Amino acid sequence: MRFGINTLDEFDFGGKTVLCRVDMNQPVDKATDTLKSTQRIAACAPTVKELSDKGAKVVLLAHQGSDIEYKNFYNTRPHAKVLSELIGREVKWIEDVCGPTAREAIKSMKDGDIILLDNVRFCSEEQTLFEMKLQLTHEEQAKTQVVTKLAPLADLYVCDAFAAAHRDQPTLCGFEQVLPSAMGRLFEREYCVVSELMEAPEHPCTFVLGGSKISDAFMMMETVLSSGAADNVLTGGLVGQILLASQGKQIGAGTLGFINKSGYGDFIEKAKGIYAKYADRIQLPVDLAQVVDGARCEAEIGAIPEDFNAMDIGSKTAENYRRTILASKTVFANGPVGVFEEAASELGTKVLFESMAETEAYTVVGGGDSVTAAKKYGVTDRLGYICTGGGALIRFLTGEELPVVKALRHAAKAFPAGA
Repeated sequence: MRFGINTLDEFDFGGKTVLCRVDMNQPVDKATDTLKSTQRIAACAPTVKELSDKGAKVVLLAHQGSDIEYKNFYNTRPHAKVLSELIGREVKWIEDVCGPTAREAIKSMKDGDIILLDNVRFCSEEQTLFEMKLQLTHEEQAKTQVVTKLAPLADLYVCDAFAAAHRDQPTLCGFEQVLPSAMGRLFEREYCVVSELMEAPEHPCTFVLGGSKISDAFMMMETVLSSGAADNVLTGGLVGQILLASQGKQIGAGTLGFINKSGYGDFIEKAKGIYAKYADRIQLPVDLAQVVDGARCEAEIGAIPEDFNAMDIGSKTAENYRRTILASKTVFANGPVGVFEEAASELGTKVLFESMAETEAYTVVGGGDSVTAAKKYGVTDRLGYICTGGGALIRFLTGEELPVVKALRHAAKAFPAGA
């Protein structure tokens, strides 16, 4: 047991039916029925293989995309194919989640078999809007269809979806109320890494905050600064722009308009309070870049044109941040600092990720965009640790107990291993 949660070492899986929740959520190419990345599938593959090797009947539950953001909302058939190739054995895809087809498939499994059920978010109770609107307790989640239909067929539940640990949904938090439960190897490893990052980072410790999860970013910023975990916070993207606006700096009508249109205007006042307390440890951009007719145009803070629309930090800021990263002993980055997908606005993100690869510091990055950026710039193998979770990692670093962690701790007490 670690962190009050059972690990795979606590259980005998031979002949047992195991419901294993994984996070295989990846960008999808619907036209070709393929995945644009397989990083998360590769990350959970060792847990799936271990369970199968130990004689378990492995029933995989996973989500793909969101009912709010429909671009990647899709079935899990491509994932089964990729996982089969990665572990060298058949992973049978079932076009059902908890209906008769799924249940019959589970009942007919043999020891070592692996099946992947379809996208759990095809069930209304697993959808993001359902979670946000109803806010069911974990006890109530245990009474939902997906849990009541599948739990009676299983002996154990394993959660290896650290990347989704900040979500409060039945396949993540409901099964622990009725089944002996454990965290998988990926969950265990990522929990250990981020715990160490918070509790005992080697100093100086630098946090690079970009990305698009603004609410979580500001929560995390305040936590790591107040706890003393962070010696430096380097800000970019919307985080940096909001902080600049909070100090009365001109960031351009286009930039400010996007902030307000995206619903982030309220964070300007919050950012003002945070900066007033920790200005000595927060580094703001000294210049920004926009893209005009496909060309990169930079301007220093204090000389930003009225109609400016920031797409990246400027080159002077990138160099300042690079020096800080190279002088650090621990570096954490949660996202890009600009629109790195486009050549004209990738400089900031490119410089920072290459600096993280160059530094002798222990480096941790998290989130899908960070993984994509690391791969794009060819630095994946030179980073200390790449966490599959974005939202979960950030929420953890705010000091909040993640819903899935709470549920797994409950199961450890309610269903002691070996009892």
